[in-house]
Amino acid sequence: MTDLRLSRRAALKGLAAAPAFFGASTLLSACGDDSDAPTTTGSATDPITFGSNYSDDATKAAFAALTAAATAATKVPISINTTDHNTFQNNISSYLQGTPDSLATWFAGYRLQFFAAQGLLTPIDDVWEKIGGNFNDAARNLSKGIDGKHYLVPLYNYPWVVFYNKSVFAAKGYQVPTTWDDFINLCKKMKSDGLIPIAFAEKDGWPALGTFDIINLRVNGYDYHIKLMKHEVPWTDPGVTAVFDKWRELMPYLQNGANGRIWQDAAKALENKQAGMMFQGSNQVAANYAPANLADLDFFPYPVINPTYGQDYMDAPTDGFMLPKKGKNTAAAKAVLEYIGTAAAETKFLETDHWDVGLAKGLVAPTYNEIQKKSVAEIAKCKNVSQFMDRDTVPDMATAMIKAIQTFVDSPTAETITSIQKSAEDQAKTIFTK
Repeated sequence: MTDLRLSRRAALKGLAAAPAFFGASTLLSACGDDSDAPTTTGSATDPITFGSNYSDDATKAAFAALTAAATAATKVPISINTTDHNTFQNNISSYLQGTPDSLATWFAGYRLQFFAAQGLLTPIDDVWEKIGGNFNDAARNLSKGIDGKHYLVPLYNYPWVVFYNKSVFAAKGYQVPTTWDDFINLCKKMKSDGLIPIAFAEKDGWPALGTFDIINLRVNGYDYHIKLMKHEVPWTDPGVTAVFDKWRELMPYLQNGANGRIWQDAAKALENKQAGMMFQGSNQVAANYAPANLADLDFFPYPVINPTYGQDYMDAPTDGFMLPKKGKNTAAAKAVLEYIGTAAAETKFLETDHWDVGLAKGLVAPTYNEIQKKSVAEIAKCKNVSQFMDRDTVPDMATAMIKAIQTFVDSPTAETITSIQKSAEDQAKTIFTK
């Protein structure tokens, strides 16, 4: 993802220190710029446009249901402008600086804090005065910029776990692995049975960041992972080498040609029972399954590598909605955000969304399937969850690591690991001292 660079060194230092994860505590002082007024304020019932990256059919339908309910509740006409997920992310900087929609879909973590610090988002503390009681402290903190102001209304989160088809495991007699050795042995058995052990795609750039995250969390623990994301640990550290070394062990069992494959095609390989497993978010894998096949889908947390950390951590990203500073009809946009931040709104969204889990207190989810119920339980077991690499570090560093990991996927050798660690550290030194 390509983003503009921070214009002030203080802003970047603030981002590097700001918490962007569940259980976050005190946020740092303001570095955003509130001097630029939004394009128009308007009335609370003016029409608005909503920029959306919910481009897959399933997520698009759930979002359409949510916005229709928002219009019914607020009398605000809403037009949705949908852009392909990756294109939306890649162009977000120019989008926010140009003529953005009244509201836009976005993510918690650094990716929110970064644009808030640039003065490209409008604070919504007045919205949170009305919806604050609907969320716990973790969700509230994830919705703040480094200035302590709110910039996001969260909607859901979802776990990154290992997915599989129950029917395949039952037919082959496979057992869910809990340790790394069990995992590798299962991969070997699947390969000998003619299956692709692990469906894998990296053409989009971001999916493999999740594999780095989980191996790092399993090998080195949560605190180490977050420090690395802030560059408080160098990328040349032996702990990073250990992550890539473990990944090298797994490479013979990952689907070949990953850098030329989009994640949807990898998920289809799992659904079509060509692959035995796939590690990715439920927001992608489960959402990509045909409804008729969803009951066959199950998952397990990534196996234990270092017993010290067990299965205590995972990526569980939070998504929601932001108010671009240059968007039109701010009063109506805030009215819609006030509705979206309610249990009733999340309940409506989850009538169609069968892969994410809601965050608002008091939501009624009679349609939660087994994947969603299990997601709630597994996330709750974690001592901490991270937000995903491209949300837990600054944008330029995430971009650098996308390229580094794609290089590793093409050539998973010890020499490649040494080279990309050095390159990552050289870039980090530049990025984190601007």
